[in-house]
Amino acid sequence: MEETLLKLEDVEICREENVILHDASFTLHNGEFVYVIGKVGSGKSSLLKSLYCEIPIVRGEAWLMEYNLCKMKRKDIPYLRRKLGIVFQDFQLLTDRSVLKNLEFVLRATGWKKKNEINARIAEVLAQVGMQDKGYKMPHELSGGEQQRIVIARALLNEPKLILADEPTGNLDPETSGQIVQLLHDICQKGTAVIMTTHNYTLVHNYPARIVKCENACLSDVGE
Repeated sequence: MEETLLKLEDVEICREENVILHDASFTLHNGEFVYVIGKVGSGKSSLLKSLYCEIPIVRGEAWLMEYNLCKMKRKDIPYLRRKLGIVFQDFQLLTDRSVLKNLEFVLRATGWKKKNEINARIAEVLAQVGMQDKGYKMPHELSGGEQQRIVIARALLNEPKLILADEPTGNLDPETSGQIVQLLHDICQKGTAVIMTTHNYTLVHNYPARIVKCENACLSDVGE
């Protein structure tokens, strides 16, 4: 059954004094893949940051799962973030520990306690991203594409309903970029919705999905 994961109605997002988005409306259903495209500085990243409560929504209606983003209490934000997977352009892996320890850190921080369950879940997500034999490596020993696969594995740990991928191919070569986008599409096929920001139109063309454009502080559906 189609379930509405995210509903924005006439939303306004500001950073300092600047209006980033106004009168923005957008609906996302479970298992849907959406590209958010637009020039650098058009508000794509700010839109994602507003969804995980790093930037406040000034006015409008905004519901993500059962959370009202316009009335979020600070104590509830960690619980919302546990239901999201976030993939950053610059990886943000902890450089002082192995891949396994990076993933274990996230699980322990979100309440996992049993070592055997932690190990089993880490093995699952590493297999899902094709990195099952890289757990012992340190981040600096991995290529950019491998690091981004680990970041996607990290995003999958708590079985999110939605992955927010902010320019996930921004630091990768074209071939590796294609592999990462294909991986995100594969994850989406299994039922996890994905919102991916990009200004790489080649990727959007090669891996088609719904497109929403960020332009002149507005959001508009462009279709596929």
